[in-house]
Amino acid sequence: MGMTMSQKILAAHAGLEQVKAGQLIEANLDLVLGNDITSPVAIHEMDKMNRQEVFDKDKIALVMDHFIPNKDIKSAENCKCCRDFACKHEITNYFDVGQMGIEHALLPEKGLVVAGDLVIGADSHTCTYGALGAFSTGVGSTDMAAGMVTGKAWFKVPSALKFELVGKPSKWVSGKDVILHIIGMIGVDGALYKSMEFTGEGVKNLTMDDRFTICNMAIEAGGKNGIFPVDEQTVRYMKDHSIRPFKTYEADPDAEYEATYVIDLSELKPTVSFPHLPSNTRTIDQVGEVKIDQAVIGSCTNGRIDDMRTAAEVLKGRKVAKNVRCIVIPATQEIYLQAMREGLLEIFIEAGAVVSTPTCGPCLGGYMGILAAGERCISTTNRNFVGRMGHVDSEVYLASPAVAAASAVAGKIVCPCQLDEQ
Repeated sequence: MGMTMSQKILAAHAGLEQVKAGQLIEANLDLVLGNDITSPVAIHEMDKMNRQEVFDKDKIALVMDHFIPNKDIKSAENCKCCRDFACKHEITNYFDVGQMGIEHALLPEKGLVVAGDLVIGADSHTCTYGALGAFSTGVGSTDMAAGMVTGKAWFKVPSALKFELVGKPSKWVSGKDVILHIIGMIGVDGALYKSMEFTGEGVKNLTMDDRFTICNMAIEAGGKNGIFPVDEQTVRYMKDHSIRPFKTYEADPDAEYEATYVIDLSELKPTVSFPHLPSNTRTIDQVGEVKIDQAVIGSCTNGRIDDMRTAAEVLKGRKVAKNVRCIVIPATQEIYLQAMREGLLEIFIEAGAVVSTPTCGPCLGGYMGILAAGERCISTTNRNFVGRMGHVDSEVYLASPAVAAASAVAGKIVCPCQLDEQ
């Protein structure tokens, strides 16, 4: 039996000719990632080990992004812990205020991940990098500590689900709608510890930013990882951002998948996840009258330049509704600069939105947009669990940047196409 794309990457990094689903392997890592919340835990675990040197100072990335700039004393202490560690071990890829961005947007932008890599990160959305044809997955802080010391990690080889994408998405349908549709279809545990492998002629109709978004939310279906084939778009992106060599892997024709799903992109509609699960999805025509208090456009899921452009296209010449707070967060400093150069920030501010420095902030109920009891937020983030963005009696609705921006204008959840009808 042949291997899937993910299995081939794992086999190569384990020094094996063949692996199969369920097999336990030890594999060499190309990158170990941590942030300002998870890294201190890993650093303290390292302190307990007999060996306390990192395996390779160039293959560890520490990104201060969750509570940066520091929101309180605890977050300041966490960052100081990371800063001291990075200085002690001369960590090459340490990103703090002024250089930081939201980790899963920043690392591809900096060229730190390329096709064929094996990456672990102490953050569940590390699966984002599958858009580049890499195997990347989230781990706990203890595994991060072991990875920083040994350069290796244990894996149970995952089985796989195949998502064959066909057709071309219509206006206002993006990668966010694709992955919300899939999660709504298979559930939050529908891909539990499985590779979500995206293939088909429809892949060419998805931008790299679409693909990053789709892989980012693989974990919301329980997936071990999400991964796309390497095509001309992928190669162009990597050449624009990295000088590292890359290696492409393709699934064997006889690779085994537990199930195959065909997704016709042309049939998809803008999709919204209702509280309190990402799988609680409805298409925009099924939403009904849902008034909102806040709109957040940003995060590791949808804070990239395509997302900024889409939001600006909707907001240009319009005003955010009275009693609605619209918060826009470019995911990295480079995206922030690009949005500034293109005049997007001016559009946001003139519309009545605020623009934040890159931060995870409101996504995890950290800061820059906490919800009070009874408040509703439409957000381009990735989770809408109870209390995710603030009070346990608040509600989070997940949507694309287009829908979030249009909803900020309307004061209720709508698609941009509905704005002209009002």
